[in-house]
Amino acid sequence: MVQREHGPRLRPSLDGIPSYKPGKPAGADAFKLSSNENPYPPLPGVLEAAIAAAGDFNRYPDMAVSGLVTELAERFGVPAEHVATGTGSVGVAQSLVLSAAGPGDEVVFAWRSFEAYPIITQVAGATPVPVPLTADEAHDLDAMLAAINDRTRLVFVCNPNNPTGAAIHREELVRFLDAVPAHVLVVLDEAYREFIRDPEVPDGVELYRDRPNVCVLRTFSKAYGLAGLRVGFAIAHEPVADALRKTAVPFGVSQLAQDAAVASLRAERALLERVEALVAERARVGAALRAQGWTVVDSQANFVWLRLGERTADFAAACAEAGVVVRPFAGEGVRVSIGETEGNDLFLAAAEAFRKEI
Repeated sequence: MVQREHGPRLRPSLDGIPSYKPGKPAGADAFKLSSNENPYPPLPGVLEAAIAAAGDFNRYPDMAVSGLVTELAERFGVPAEHVATGTGSVGVAQSLVLSAAGPGDEVVFAWRSFEAYPIITQVAGATPVPVPLTADEAHDLDAMLAAINDRTRLVFVCNPNNPTGAAIHREELVRFLDAVPAHVLVVLDEAYREFIRDPEVPDGVELYRDRPNVCVLRTFSKAYGLAGLRVGFAIAHEPVADALRKTAVPFGVSQLAQDAAVASLRAERALLERVEALVAERARVGAALRAQGWTVVDSQANFVWLRLGERTADFAAACAEAGVVVRPFAGEGVRVSIGETEGNDLFLAAAEAFRKEI
């Protein structure tokens, strides 16, 4: 008699992969500052485009994402063949790892950085190589360079870094890129590019142009406020972009998301106004925290970071009690998104009260 097992045999390596932890949702009476979302509603014309696309839900979307790819190619001055899309920048990042690395290969990234990097690396069967941040919460590019070896296939550089907000300047990034072996793919993850105000932080698209091993990631989830539609893109030389199209989930970007993204790109004036308002709030929140006595990184993203160590959970609980949900990283610190002014004020009040108790 054949002995039946309790279920299908899954890959044992999955047991060691942590699940991605999204920002905790907020209740009806709380502000959600845990997911780096844009607090503003869709840009002008976006909702109308989405509603129009909703009428064709019975049809598959344009698999080639032709309209959005054309719009992006024109916007950035790159060949359409250099643009690839996916379900948010994290979806494109996973395709990049699947395209470049597998069992026996290594993927290098700073840590702490974007939480998905080690997860998508292990899903591909590759080995994550986290490199500790510097004391000022920035990428240690020299240490990352030293971590590259014959097994390295891909390096993630999150600029500005999530969750700390620290950004890498042009001179040090160029020096790093010039030192990385040509066969190693370097992914410049620029999900928060629109919020950068430091003129010394380079635009990755300009760096990719004469570097075949450099790929730039961008998203519509943050500044453009389309987090719920899941659309991101990469700009890379044709071999990399073509690999992304091969490894992407077919029809992954819905027509609603495609049309909304195109409409968002065409609403640039409104976008700039909203981003400037968020940058101003970021400056106000950072200045207030420093005045309270906190050490705050000069964030170039739409969030601020507090290194709290063992006090992280208690701080997050105090914020929740005050009506604000933040994103704790156990034993390390909290990331606080810049949201509505009222929510930011509640967070600042909670931070001030917490500081007085320690």
